[in-house]
Amino acid sequence: MDIFSMREFDGHERVVFGHDEETGLRSIIAIHSTALGPAAGGCRMWPYGSTSEAVTDVLRLSRGMSYKNAMAGLPFGGGKAVIIGDSRKAKSVELFQAYGRFVGSLAGRYITAEDVGTTTADMEQVARVTNFVSGLGRKPGEAGGDPAPKTALGVFLGLKAAVKFRFGRSDLEGLRVAVQGVGGVGYHLCRLLTAEGVKLRIADIRPAAAQRASDEFDAVAVPVESVLSEEVDVLAPCALGAVFNAQSIPLIRARVIAGAANNQLAEENDGTALELAGVLYAPDYVINAGGIISVAREYNGGATEAQVTSEIHGIPRRLMEIFERARRDGRATNTVADQMAQERIGRGVARLVA
Repeated sequence: MDIFSMREFDGHERVVFGHDEETGLRSIIAIHSTALGPAAGGCRMWPYGSTSEAVTDVLRLSRGMSYKNAMAGLPFGGGKAVIIGDSRKAKSVELFQAYGRFVGSLAGRYITAEDVGTTTADMEQVARVTNFVSGLGRKPGEAGGDPAPKTALGVFLGLKAAVKFRFGRSDLEGLRVAVQGVGGVGYHLCRLLTAEGVKLRIADIRPAAAQRASDEFDAVAVPVESVLSEEVDVLAPCALGAVFNAQSIPLIRARVIAGAANNQLAEENDGTALELAGVLYAPDYVINAGGIISVAREYNGGATEAQVTSEIHGIPRRLMEIFERARRDGRATNTVADQMAQERIGRGVARLVA
């Protein structure tokens, strides 16, 4: 496996492999850019089929964090970590402390937090051996804690902005929304949407999670295989990435895509395919930035919960700017967002070399 020649490598500053035989830790940390500050991004635990698959995922996620942090105006670069393993079977206190030592070995170049397959409790174990971690418990009124509800809030606000841009309406009453994945973020998003009078359709690979959401939110559970092609107004992908590709895009009947999943597009040109299909796509790393805003402010300290919430309310404004530029220039929204993020990172690089 030649990492340097991989398309996903994209000029990463550092890719580090960590292994601890005693605990079984197999982890990869990818640092895409530190032009705007130390790299910050969560740790995903997933039973990858191969090391190559894990490397591809961590590189894509890491670059996405560079763009996410840049667009959110945070003083952090982009990085990500993965632990290869089944989070339902392979977790242990010792494993996450070994991971914490791995993070600590980078001396602050990477700040970790929870992601798919990891939790606040896991990060508390990491924090026992390193200070370079966020997304921990907090005192009442302080910023921080589980970032999932903050991610959901940002997606909810961004979804409303996309609906306003596409349909010209400020409310969601009666709109049909399909949510793919009702775990940590998707569940909280469903709660917010239900309060707005949305007609929900949901899908999850875990039957118990789907049943819970169906019961609590009076949602219609649909098969995982067909959720992307449901006849709805808005599609909210909140599971894993690369769901929009040459095979799935022709089947989409929604007119708006606004969800929490990272790296939703399998290829960059899939954004153009969505545009040509008449689908408004809210770039994932812009709409799902609520969690990292909370994590970043917790790590830096001094922020309140109210300040974080106020900052998350800036997400719709950034999305509207992207939508307007894309319409004006006749370009796909992901292309516009990428350019904006790259320009911000480029200004950070220029300051470093000045």
